[in-house]
Amino acid sequence: MPSPVSESASRLRATAARFVKERRLAGAAVGVVHGDELVWSAGVGHADRAAGRPASPAMLCRVASITKTFTATAVVQLRDEGKLQLDDPAVVHLPELAAARAPFGPIEGVTIRRMLSHESGLASEPPGTDWTDYAYEASAAQSLARAGEIGMRIPPNRQWKYSNLAFQLLGEIVARVSGRPYEEYVRAEILEPLGMAATTFEPLPSELSERAATPYDSRFLSDELAPSPPFPSIGAEGGLWSCVDDLARWTSFQLREDGGPRAGRQVVSGSSLVEMHTARYLTDAEWTEAWAIGWYAVRRGDVIWVQHSGSLPGFSSNVCFDGKNRVGAVALLNCNEDAAALSMDLASIAREAVVAAGPQIELPPAMPEAYAQLVGLYLQRQQGAVVSVEWRDGKLTMLSNRDDDWAPTLVPSDEADAFVVEPGFRESGEIVRFRRNAAGRVVSLFTGDETVLRLEPVE
Repeated sequence: MPSPVSESASRLRATAARFVKERRLAGAAVGVVHGDELVWSAGVGHADRAAGRPASPAMLCRVASITKTFTATAVVQLRDEGKLQLDDPAVVHLPELAAARAPFGPIEGVTIRRMLSHESGLASEPPGTDWTDYAYEASAAQSLARAGEIGMRIPPNRQWKYSNLAFQLLGEIVARVSGRPYEEYVRAEILEPLGMAATTFEPLPSELSERAATPYDSRFLSDELAPSPPFPSIGAEGGLWSCVDDLARWTSFQLREDGGPRAGRQVVSGSSLVEMHTARYLTDAEWTEAWAIGWYAVRRGDVIWVQHSGSLPGFSSNVCFDGKNRVGAVALLNCNEDAAALSMDLASIAREAVVAAGPQIELPPAMPEAYAQLVGLYLQRQQGAVVSVEWRDGKLTMLSNRDDDWAPTLVPSDEADAFVVEPGFRESGEIVRFRRNAAGRVVSLFTGDETVLRLEPVE
């Protein structure tokens, strides 16, 4: 069935064209994702003005800090394999950090989780950085060799403090824990399984370099834009090049929060995706932005867009998505501008179309035969409430007639008649047990803190 977004193609293109025209940019490559598909894409303006080469969805741009979402994914993969923990102090994996500045407490306060969410308090940039002169230390080994010059600038877990240095060091942790160079790990464990063949680190192979867009400096006094000088190659904090098609695959993957365990194209389990997208803390007093694990979320109107932007001289980029409605957008600019504004504008148009079209009706998955003995009505005597255990949307779910927002779902455990409550509720992680009488009939349910009695029809 065609996506309802296709009917908004002319509006989407007009929005992208106005953005490029009104902000006097060189060009843009844009796309909209609905579910597993790139349902619309376009190029506006030029990939190279001197050559007269038009922008297109195939043009490659440096996506800069969007790379951080791949680095975070690599870290979570290794966590899920049991090779590290997110609350490990970074110094456990990078012993050189023992010599780093730690004026606010032990260096062990700099944990992997805090680095992933930009709350570690680490210095913003590697030592010797001067963006004006394009001076940047891209080697984690060299940064660690100058450990005495890096370290905490503010107490950890105190406020948002964006840190390229933190993600450079996370890339080094990925390399050391996996036993493979960071770039090789990302290519083998993320890019190749997802079919992102045009996403790569420098140097670009010849077949891809021909597709690279020319970066341009911001406009100053004239519409004749000057090409930006080349910026040094960097790694885990912002080194990837990509295109609309590939970043659409990346965005579609983020929409698989209901996916199963890691396997093949499911490079991170659905539950780990949920964890990565869930806000950890607010970054502003207006409650419009929050940081998650490798991602951040922006509240725009009544919609929360999970996203990440990237910016290096001559390039700006953004990917954003609304997991509830399974829509997202990609915006790549070969100049420096607010790519997030364009991306969210396009995604908002797509979301409107999807919401207006209404949900698709599909056959529900069959309920496992063993669950027929578990579903039913149960009485909470103290509250006088009725809990119903139902088969809903392919999961065993508990609901209450006293609270419409309470609907925890249950995952089978290794123990018979025992389930674990999924994330999102007070009961999350608790064991729920169905109890039987001597005849094997289910007579009650222990919800983690109370027993509720099964109600039987009067005959």
